[in-house]
Amino acid sequence: MDYNGLSTSTAALLSPSVGGGTRSSALSNKLISVLSTSYADLEIRDALEILDARGIANTQETRRHLRLDVQKEVIDCNGQIVKEFGQVAEQLKRIGSTVASLQNCCKDMRQHISMAHLETAPILEEASSLMEQQDQVDTKQKLLDAFVAHFTISNEELTLLTSSAEPLDDRFFRSLSRIQKVHKDCQVLLGSENQRLGLEIMGQSSKTLNGAFQRLYRWVQREFRTLDLENPQISSPIRRALRVLAERPSLFESCLDAFAEAREQVLSDSFYQALTGSATGTEQQSSTKPIELFAYDPLRYVGDMLAWAHSATVSEREALEVLFVCEGDEIARGIQAGRDTEPWLRAEGDEGGTFDGRKALEQLVNRNLAGVARATRQRIEQVIHGHEDPILAYKLANLTNFYRLTFARLLGNESDFLDTLATIEESAMRQFRATMRDHVNTSKGDLVLVQADFAPPEFLQEALAQLEALMKSYDSTLTPESSREGNFQPILVEALDPFVEGCYNLATHLKDPVKSIFILNCLMATKSSLSNFSFTSEKITELNEMVEVHAEKLAEYQHAFFLHASGLHPLITTLAILSDDDVQSIPSMEPFQPQALTSTSQKLDDFLPSALSDATEHLKRLQNLKMAQKLTEEGAGRFCEDFEFVEGKILAVDEVEAQKQVDEEEEVVTLRSLFPRTSGEIRVLLS
Repeated sequence: MDYNGLSTSTAALLSPSVGGGTRSSALSNKLISVLSTSYADLEIRDALEILDARGIANTQETRRHLRLDVQKEVIDCNGQIVKEFGQVAEQLKRIGSTVASLQNCCKDMRQHISMAHLETAPILEEASSLMEQQDQVDTKQKLLDAFVAHFTISNEELTLLTSSAEPLDDRFFRSLSRIQKVHKDCQVLLGSENQRLGLEIMGQSSKTLNGAFQRLYRWVQREFRTLDLENPQISSPIRRALRVLAERPSLFESCLDAFAEAREQVLSDSFYQALTGSATGTEQQSSTKPIELFAYDPLRYVGDMLAWAHSATVSEREALEVLFVCEGDEIARGIQAGRDTEPWLRAEGDEGGTFDGRKALEQLVNRNLAGVARATRQRIEQVIHGHEDPILAYKLANLTNFYRLTFARLLGNESDFLDTLATIEESAMRQFRATMRDHVNTSKGDLVLVQADFAPPEFLQEALAQLEALMKSYDSTLTPESSREGNFQPILVEALDPFVEGCYNLATHLKDPVKSIFILNCLMATKSSLSNFSFTSEKITELNEMVEVHAEKLAEYQHAFFLHASGLHPLITTLAILSDDDVQSIPSMEPFQPQALTSTSQKLDDFLPSALSDATEHLKRLQNLKMAQKLTEEGAGRFCEDFEFVEGKILAVDEVEAQKQVDEEEEVVTLRSLFPRTSGEIRVLLS
């Protein structure tokens, strides 16, 4: 055994060989136990710290009694603890006795409570039953109070709704609204088992409602009678009354009828005053000039009447727009409610569509203008039939059309006033067509010979002047761009085509080129008048086709002149007979004989210096100088093409003859030497 840190003597003591016997073994075991103890153990360290704290001296006596002293202290401590636990046990005994007494007391109290509960149970049940009955009575009382407050009508409310002595103020409308709600809620009562109460309340409320609406109707009628119809601004109370009255469509329509009749009379009187300067049945003069003062100017006279009607329409619309547009939704709901509650009052064919405030406004304004429409139609038709000027009739038709489109935005497309204006417009157009046909017939009877300068005849110039006035008037209308040209075609048929046809009739006895020159002068003048307006494009296209026909005739005439005057015509005629491959027979033809070809060449040389001036002289009466120059140049171009054709044939003949000369070694006179002009020279001289 290895004993680290022990001295040799100590090791010797521990050795088994040192003194045998039991004593040596006990000592050795103690030493080994002491020496093997680890001082890192916490319990050893704590024990050492306690010994150190007690201040025990390390003596033999002390070491001998240390164990006994410690055991004595432990016994003393345990005795103290036992003594203290004895006191605790005494206290617990006293607490146990107290708890037992409390348990006895509680047991007695439970017995008393059980006896009291048995005695009071019937009383509590009876009290609970009485309280439930009280709650039911209170609930029924509340229901009764609520029913009475909701479904009964007080005497004060009845007086407000039916008595004419009471004012028509907010209280009236509140009471009326309440009665309406009562009447509506009666439907719930009718769904119950006992319907008698619901029927009685509904009957009473219906009677009260009818009386209230009748009173409201009479009040509105009185207000309309006292309303300032010169300035028909409907006040707020009247607007409110009409909104409510809309729930009775028949009464509502009756009020509007009365208002429309009054407004129609007022507007008719105002229109008469604007026409004459004095009111109907009075001698009071207006401060403005009367419209009839300008009756000498038909266009202004008619325009002033239509302008006055337009101004009156705008004023009427603005005055009534507050009712039908701003408050149209409420009126619509009221009318719909009236239709639902009184379906038997619907007119036949009325499917009960939604109320349109703007449409109702337009219809009312249209009815207000009925008298003005009749007077306007009468006077304008007098103006139309009192003048036989086609231009005036057409301007009146366009003026009426302008106002018809303007009124359509104010009154809608379904309006009697628009129908009146359409009738006036048709009457003006009939007058225009009648007078225009009379003018055409008169012009046909006065047809004269063509002038020496072949200028357009006077009747065409007058017709074009009239047509320009008509086109200017039409251009100022509000006709949509998509239909402007189509709508003006009938006017061209009436105001232009007969005169163009008359020009063709005048030219029947003429011969070309003067016939084509005369017709072109007429067509170009017509085209110039139409070209300033966008809605005549189709007619201009038609005229262009006619111009091209006669321009082609003049160009062909100039071409023929170049051929005959230059002497080239016999050559062209001869070559036209031959086929393209027949070249050898050309020299044998008479026009290609040396003498004839030389004569033709000389004639061509004499013609070329003055060819253009001579040709232009034929078209000097054509008023469009550019066209005359163009047609001459076109004729000269065709002549150059013919010359190139002749020149090509001559060169082909010379080529064949040159081949023969090589084969036969004979000298032959070429056609080129007899006809030396080239196509290049011709084009230069005629350019």
